[in-house]
Amino acid sequence: MTTAAIATQGGDALVVAISSRALFDLGESHDLFERDGVDAFAQHQIAREDELLAPGIAFPLVQKLLKLNRAAPAAPRVEVILLSRNSADTGLRIFNSIEHYGLDITRAAFTRGAPTAPYVHAFGADLLLSANPDSVAQALAAGIAAATILPSKAPQRQSDQLRIAFDGDAVLFGDESERVSEEGGIDAFHRNETERVLEPLSGGPFRGFLDALHHLQAAFPSEASPIRTALVTARSAPAHKRVILTLRHWGVRIDEALFLGGRPKGPFLEAFGADIFFDDSAVNVESARQHVATGHVPRRTAKPER
Repeated sequence: MTTAAIATQGGDALVVAISSRALFDLGESHDLFERDGVDAFAQHQIAREDELLAPGIAFPLVQKLLKLNRAAPAAPRVEVILLSRNSADTGLRIFNSIEHYGLDITRAAFTRGAPTAPYVHAFGADLLLSANPDSVAQALAAGIAAATILPSKAPQRQSDQLRIAFDGDAVLFGDESERVSEEGGIDAFHRNETERVLEPLSGGPFRGFLDALHHLQAAFPSEASPIRTALVTARSAPAHKRVILTLRHWGVRIDEALFLGGRPKGPFLEAFGADIFFDDSAVNVESARQHVATGHVPRRTAKPER
């Protein structure tokens, strides 16, 4: 019943629209909504509107995003917007909690059960995070980067930096190489990547968001940037070279690149200290969410996991 998005608006601001269920722990009230319906949910929220909500999975991410505005006032601004299928009346508890925690969130869209997806485009979003897979599917179909935010474990390693990690194929890049692997096996995949090493990979659903982060990073000295990114991919040599050349061709910055050759990603993401990680593979997100906040990026015509 909630939705989140991270967006750039006009190229000058990074606009983050985030769901109430991603920002705060609304598990109990959401279960009530699913079990007893909207009226019971409304009564529950209104009766408890002065009770503070506990931080949710994306709360640390939002804190770090908003902190960027204080780190460099001249840099492109980061704005956080709330999108929720609560009504404005039942959403008062959410705004009371926002005020208590000192979060600079002033804009919101409350739809009282209606889809929030149309407002993602209206806010100029280039990334949607949602607990609702249907919202994610709608955003992807509209050409907007989207991921389903999953119940996850907070990383044990904490950093003052905003740290965001991405899978490669079908996330930052298109899925054409991944399809070669699915259809022809790993040998065909490596042969394809070697033969086409000088041909840049196509952009995937998260290329625009990576561009936006790069634009924001450029406002800070590289040796003291409050933002750090990582590519965490199952690729290994010789398939690494095409990835490196593609990023160089795009002119974007990735601070760390981990070529794991099929190793489980979770421990490496914990070592990196990711505030959030995006991947298309159900196997990889299951490993990742045991260690860090994780968003699943479903492929439109996904094939079964091998």
